[in-house]
Amino acid sequence: MSSVPDDRTPHEGVPGDADVSRETSRTSAGGGNWKGEAVAAAPWSEAVVDTPIGAEAERAVRLLDVAAKSGLPRPARQRIFTIANQKGGVGKTTTAVNVAAALALQGLQVLVVDLDPQGNASTALGVEHREGTPSSYEVLIGEIPLNDAIQRSPHSERLFCVPATIDLAGAEIELVSMVAREGRLRTALSGIQNYDFDYVFIDCPPSLGLLTINALVAAPEVLIPIQCEYYALEGVGQLLRNIEMVKSHLNPDLEVTTVILTMYDGRTRLADQVAEDVRAHFGEKVLRTVIPRSVKVSEAPGYGMTILDYDPGSRGAMSYLDASREIAERR
Repeated sequence: MSSVPDDRTPHEGVPGDADVSRETSRTSAGGGNWKGEAVAAAPWSEAVVDTPIGAEAERAVRLLDVAAKSGLPRPARQRIFTIANQKGGVGKTTTAVNVAAALALQGLQVLVVDLDPQGNASTALGVEHREGTPSSYEVLIGEIPLNDAIQRSPHSERLFCVPATIDLAGAEIELVSMVAREGRLRTALSGIQNYDFDYVFIDCPPSLGLLTINALVAAPEVLIPIQCEYYALEGVGQLLRNIEMVKSHLNPDLEVTTVILTMYDGRTRLADQVAEDVRAHFGEKVLRTVIPRSVKVSEAPGYGMTILDYDPGSRGAMSYLDASREIAERR
């Protein structure tokens, strides 16, 4: 029997395994390709589909096609999330771009605001972010309105990004002397014109400076990614205290509404223990869907893509699709 792809654990090799996707495994497959375009015949040759991996890939692509055609209802009001965790490497940017891409795939208008000077979210969404590109830096210091910095991702007509350039690295210092320095992003978001975004995701740097504070002031909802590894909760306590401080002094509407478990490896007892601890601490705020540790998810940004574009048949793509549905159904 053929070996399974490297981003799947050995027990996933059989098509229809429930671990591939919590919700989509119960969805009936439909025709067409994954972007929702009608096709006259199945895009898979019999030789490919006859292999276990080929059959699984066809099934996953068809499920994405069903998701694209069925869509999600628009929220009653625009939802703005700050994606934050003071610990680096937990999947903040990966979560931001892939949840955003999954919602856009299902018919919603989505904006990602890149507030990390590294610009990784901009890279993953395939938008220009070389030095001199209109970006979140110019928006924060007041040189341009946010509208002038918005770019559409080449991967979806409903997915947009405000990129980050290297200039953003100096924004922390420049903002210190500015009036209303903590609320500049909130003011910029309130002035968006000609767009009707259903969801806005703000990707933060892994530190608590003025960039992260601007993100927390701008959004009523906080999404915290927590990796299923040792020291997972390290730093989360301090983050929660900082969120409470921002809520008390700058944004009374701020709440942690969503926690997502990332880098889950079901073969280890540690991952299960961390998941149990996080669920015990945060309760119903933790999504039922967990994001698996995946080589494919890590590779995708290197090609300027989200996992839904890079490998739509992978377990990571299915998991982010499920996570996006959970988020959409919660309010």
